[in-house]
Amino acid sequence: MLDSLDDFEHWGDDCAYVFPRGYRRERWSYRRVAEVAYQFARELEARNIAKGDAVLLWSPNCAEWVAAFLGCALCGVIAVPVDDAASPDFARRINGQVRTRLVLSPRERATVFEGPATAKIAMLDPADLVGTVAKHPTERFRPIQIQPSDSLEIVFTSGTTAEPKGVVLSHANVVGNLAPIETEIKKYLKYERLVHPIRFLNLLPLSHVFGQFLGIFLPPLLGGTVVFENTFNPTEVMATIHRERV
Repeated sequence: MLDSLDDFEHWGDDCAYVFPRGYRRERWSYRRVAEVAYQFARELEARNIAKGDAVLLWSPNCAEWVAAFLGCALCGVIAVPVDDAASPDFARRINGQVRTRLVLSPRERATVFEGPATAKIAMLDPADLVGTVAKHPTERFRPIQIQPSDSLEIVFTSGTTAEPKGVVLSHANVVGNLAPIETEIKKYLKYERLVHPIRFLNLLPLSHVFGQFLGIFLPPLLGGTVVFENTFNPTEVMATIHRERV
């Protein structure tokens, strides 16, 4: 799975992500995502968050989310994605089931994890992530040896009628699905350069595995640009499609 970061480095200054932040849109290159992922991995190490610990990712789709996810993968830290639209109670219940050491979430949600039982959990707003990790080098970082069987993430069910149930996915689970797709894509890359870059509009939350495949794993195979949108309003979605030439 960590080969994804090699692809990110390969595409360098090509645009990887376009996403809304307030009233503006941010654009991140593949190189910037990789560099922040390496910095985030070093930040985890500095906080003594190590292999087997968990980081809760509960925020809108953005490049920082992707960088944090990849940074966790580098360290063997288990990512626990939570749908941005999930209720505070749902996030709190998931937190109660995993050994959460850090929560990546907008600062206004900090009160969700306050209390004696969560006193050791640190909060980090995605908008502050770049500034927080800026003190670390951006060079390639491989802190530990990752095995295919190592846990990559825990994906939880909705938990609407019972306690949330988590499915543990390993690095091998993702690679097993990705490898045959990569093999087929390589056959057509000579034609892709005629329309490069292919732009993906991703309306799926990164907390879903399908959203991750379309937002993290597949685009680097052909240097595509992922456009995140935080609305399902048809008029705004169509405007984004035209503006970004999806």
